[in-house]
Amino acid sequence: MNRQGSLILGIICCLLILSGCLQSVPQDNNQDDSETIPPMIETPEKEPVIIGPPEIIVSPIDEMIDQMTLAEKVGQLLVIGVEGTSFSDEMDNLIRNYHVGGVIVMGKNVSTAAEMLQLINNIKQTNEPNKIPLFMSVDEEGGRVSRLPAGISKLPEAAKMGKQNDKTISYRAGNYVAEVLHEFGYNMNFAPVLDINNNPKNPVIGDRSLGADPELVGRLGVATMHGMMDNGIISVVKHFPGHGDTVVDSHKALPKVEVTLERLRNVELVPFQQAIDKGADAVMVAHILFPALDPDYPSSMSEAIITDLLRDDMQFDGIVITDDLTMGAIANDYTVPEAAVQSFISGSDLLLIVNGYDNQINTVNALVAAIEAGEITEERLNESVKRILTLKEKYDVADDVNESVDAKKLNDLYQELISRLK
Repeated sequence: MNRQGSLILGIICCLLILSGCLQSVPQDNNQDDSETIPPMIETPEKEPVIIGPPEIIVSPIDEMIDQMTLAEKVGQLLVIGVEGTSFSDEMDNLIRNYHVGGVIVMGKNVSTAAEMLQLINNIKQTNEPNKIPLFMSVDEEGGRVSRLPAGISKLPEAAKMGKQNDKTISYRAGNYVAEVLHEFGYNMNFAPVLDINNNPKNPVIGDRSLGADPELVGRLGVATMHGMMDNGIISVVKHFPGHGDTVVDSHKALPKVEVTLERLRNVELVPFQQAIDKGADAVMVAHILFPALDPDYPSSMSEAIITDLLRDDMQFDGIVITDDLTMGAIANDYTVPEAAVQSFISGSDLLLIVNGYDNQINTVNALVAAIEAGEITEERLNESVKRILTLKEKYDVADDVNESVDAKKLNDLYQELISRLK
């Protein structure tokens, strides 16, 4: 090869080497994507992935609601009282044909331990053909509000428990009550009282309250609530939004409390908010007029109090139950069916009707009529029924009967608790 050919060959080799170096230089990360050189070989397009509609998963409770009749759904909204100390034809009809959601046993129904157990067993056995078990409920606060028969030890009044100022004792008190109630076959207790004892003229609360300090009432009340919940009893805290500062007994007439919402938030609502934050399953709403919140309706019938305050502001998504709608605070101004329909529209789930077979039957009929007229939507009805069934499932509520009550075991537990009191 001559000298000129060697020079040309050298130039070609240098150009090839230089080309290879340029290709190995990393790309500038700041380079505009629009200036990126497309690859020489195009990547074949992938087949499009067709995504269908998401699978709709229906829960067993939703399936059950879909299969329920209107009468069965409406029946679940009622917790009814018993007349007398023995089972009756009226009770049989309300359970068997009106599918009521629950029953409450009051002091007037209590005789001996054996008769009380028999009454509860009869109620449950009557409900066996129905597919949904009953809430078996009671007011077992201790002190002067107790539904226990003679021979079974009851808790001291709440004020005495409050003076202990001991969360462990309060928890054990809740646990003891749960043990007692299980012996008789209950699954729901309307306790503890979370009212603040801040009015010495109050004729109905007083020593039923844990005390005058909202923080103490909340702390000990929540401990008692958990003592029941952890032992399988549904605790219903009461009386929202606070019955402590009243001078009228709502069993007889409608109390009126002239306080601001700010005052309620700083005092009366403190224990309820603590209970909600700590997992309360159920709240009982009182019959009290709070003009600053609702000038027209008592709290148990007020959307401003049940939905706006309790559900929306305080973020409670559990069961709301009324106090007894046959109490004077309501019955003096409304028929029971009128009050029940208004309360349900305002956000309640369970309607407590202790007295009067006609009141109970007429309330069912009024609710059905309101639904058929479009005053209550079926969606709203299903919302409450779902809450009710979910709570029953959570606590494995069943219509099992107990053969006997072990009074000695209960009284031994009570002595253990009392020994801890100062």
